[in-house]
Amino acid sequence: MKRIALILFLFCGFYLQAQIIEPVKWKFDTKALGEDRFELLFIATMDDKWALYSQFVDEGGPIPTTFEFEENEDFELLEAVVELEENKVTKLDPIFDMVVSKFFDKATFVQHVKIKNPEAVIKGYLTFQACDDEKCLMPTDVPFEFRYAASTLKVGSVDMGEPVDVDTDGINQLLYGMSPEDILKSDQSCEGQARNLATNVKQTKSLWNIFGLGILGGLLALLTPCVFPMIPLTVSFFTKKNGKNTSSSGLSKAILYGVFILLVYLILSIPFHLMDSLNPDILNEISTNVVLNIIFFLIFVFFAFSFFGYYELTLPSSWTMQTTKGESVGGIIGVFFMALTLAIVSFSCTGPILGSLLAGSLTTDGGAWQLTAGMGGFGVALGLPFALFAAFPGWLNSLPKSGGWLNTVKVVLGFLELALAFKFLSNADLVKHWGILKIEVFLGIWIITFAGLALYILGKIKFPHDSPVRKLSFFRISSGVLIIAFVVYLASGFRINSDTGTYKSLTLLSGLAPPVGYSYFLPNECPNDLNCFKDLKEGIAYAEKVNKPIMIDFTGYACVNCRKMEEHVWPDETINNYLKDDYVLISLYVDDKRTLPQTEQLMVNRIKGGTRQLENYGHKWAHFQTQFFQTNSQPFYVLLTPDGRQVLNQPVGYTPDESDYAAFLNCGLEIFKQNQAESPELNFSVN
Repeated sequence: MKRIALILFLFCGFYLQAQIIEPVKWKFDTKALGEDRFELLFIATMDDKWALYSQFVDEGGPIPTTFEFEENEDFELLEAVVELEENKVTKLDPIFDMVVSKFFDKATFVQHVKIKNPEAVIKGYLTFQACDDEKCLMPTDVPFEFRYAASTLKVGSVDMGEPVDVDTDGINQLLYGMSPEDILKSDQSCEGQARNLATNVKQTKSLWNIFGLGILGGLLALLTPCVFPMIPLTVSFFTKKNGKNTSSSGLSKAILYGVFILLVYLILSIPFHLMDSLNPDILNEISTNVVLNIIFFLIFVFFAFSFFGYYELTLPSSWTMQTTKGESVGGIIGVFFMALTLAIVSFSCTGPILGSLLAGSLTTDGGAWQLTAGMGGFGVALGLPFALFAAFPGWLNSLPKSGGWLNTVKVVLGFLELALAFKFLSNADLVKHWGILKIEVFLGIWIITFAGLALYILGKIKFPHDSPVRKLSFFRISSGVLIIAFVVYLASGFRINSDTGTYKSLTLLSGLAPPVGYSYFLPNECPNDLNCFKDLKEGIAYAEKVNKPIMIDFTGYACVNCRKMEEHVWPDETINNYLKDDYVLISLYVDDKRTLPQTEQLMVNRIKGGTRQLENYGHKWAHFQTQFFQTNSQPFYVLLTPDGRQVLNQPVGYTPDESDYAAFLNCGLEIFKQNQAESPELNFSVN
């Protein structure tokens, strides 16, 4: 009895967690306009936090709301369906990288019609998709009917259809190779799966990483001809005045000068905090906007040719004049204006590096604080040498003299800027599906860029301000060899991974290059270079062959949080290893519009009554999810035995915490391994 009670408890828990949800309710109405003209009103009310998408969504985005009318000569549609602007919000969606309009609380759609027959009947259906902060519904069809009688157009009674006498079990066997009652639920659980509350630790680690990148950028800026020669000049100014040694007061002012340099760059991040407080998504919206990514690309190319020496980037001379006047005030204020003057006059060298840092910070999570961390690191690296050399003036003698090597550093940075520019063009290309900068083209551009850098280092290429290279130093030769080795590494990206049928991904280019599946010659639609199946039977057959458990991924092309999981959770090293080595991934897209074979276009019963016709693959997989797992939201992840007949542990939906998701995968794997040596009848119980 205890065992039966436990089974019932687990089953009820599974059912409650995986229930059918209906956050959008539709009602219909009409309004007479005179002269046999009417308004058809389609009114949707949404639960709290749920949103309904507009009719007008660009290709590649979420599923729009659409209306289909059965054609007949009894009525005429006057223009298209109009959506009222009330409760409509339009902003850039950070996942789809596009501006999307959606409705909260309530949405009203209006269609004008003209009646031509006194017994006219208007029939059709609407299709919609809704999402909240964690999940999206599969696209849903809602039928409607309006009847005209006695000069009045009224809402008709839609016939959802009575359950038809169909061979449900036969249909399930034909479509999926199993029936819902064949799915067995596990009575096993895993220990040690407490939630890992490490979010703050991870965010802190991320801030320190950005701070470190800022320091690196500041050190590079120090080695440019705009900044490096100013170190001895500025330190000498603080340690000597009017020919007399005033090192005590000069030291304090030099330290203050370094602090003010840091402060100047921290101040530059303040506007981003103000924007972030007004709209928490503003930084993500800036970074993921297609137009801005193209602008970033053009700016980086512009920066690169400035570093090559073809022109100089300078801020208005009036700015320098005003800050120079401020220096004459003296005291602390004068020192601050000296720091501000340095930031302005060195802009031609620091601007491109700082721009790279800003753009890089904008593409990560964490908002304005990551910008502040990057700016802080940049300011520390730029200001610290002035304070240190003022404290230890003797160190100035150990500095290399200014010369042609400074311009060499500048040109090297130009090559790096040019390579990074194509990252932003790649972002826009991926979002818009232009197919221009696929992995082959991207790697080819980087190979050419860094081969050019190697030739420059070895003195084979010259730019306008370069000094003649009379003899290759050991440093130049060793640097050239390292860059050539990197070019060879880039070329190795064209090796084919026999396991996935794609090119082998390059770890050093992770997050920079397009996905290896985004290819002209070896396309692979699975995320993160994973090997996945998009057909249930094929995936199960493969899983049985290799004896690996299955992860069914109920997803959608227009599912916001599905993309979040694939782009931000699945790349985690632990999770990626599970999905790549331990599980067979079957991704079933509930919004796949490809037409089913004629033999599979069957009439089936809905889980809550009525019937529906399966017309496309999205219908097929949506029906499978609702019938077999009693849920209709995505993403939804189910772990099964290789034959697809036994659930290993509790399915989960949107799980943005990597540690929780890894625990879910590890739990299923442990149960699978444990049951390899045991009889399934002792560990699984039928629904």
